[in-house]
Amino acid sequence: MGGNGSSPCASCKLLRRRCAEDCIFAPYFPSDDPHKFAIVHKVFGASNVSKMLQELPVHHRADTVNSLVYEAGARVRDPVYGCVGAISYLQNQVQQLQMQLAVAQAEILCIQMQHEPLLHAPTLHLPSEDDDDKSSFLLHNDFSHHHDLGFSPSSPRDNITFQGSLKTEGIFGHEMFS
Repeated sequence: MGGNGSSPCASCKLLRRRCAEDCIFAPYFPSDDPHKFAIVHKVFGASNVSKMLQELPVHHRADTVNSLVYEAGARVRDPVYGCVGAISYLQNQVQQLQMQLAVAQAEILCIQMQHEPLLHAPTLHLPSEDDDDKSSFLLHNDFSHHHDLGFSPSSPRDNITFQGSLKTEGIFGHEMFS
């Protein structure tokens, strides 16, 4: 009976038939777990499950039965959406958690940038009256602490020199320096 010699498998017991030695259900629906077959039978039907299992290689059958049990349980809990409802719910949870993670990472980055010492802040050297060329200035900037923002300087300390005529208008439209 059912390969184990003691009692019929859960499917044969539910269907009230004699469990043969080569019963396709016996290895996957043991007699001590009748609910497992009952739910699969209710949703898919015994003959459909039997056909499915017969078409599969033996090494894939256990996984298939586990999948059918899960899908049948989801269909019983949610007759309209079944597994799709569970999958959609989980996908929404993942999206919400990804958004929360991105917000937390942005907050951490803001806090780190606020607490950086002023030594790492960009310094702007404007020309003084002693300089020969008053229209040039030197911008010194240490970009080494901005690697996490996607900057990749060619050297740890980049010097950028701007030369030429620099004209800036003030609030009242007057040139501030040229």
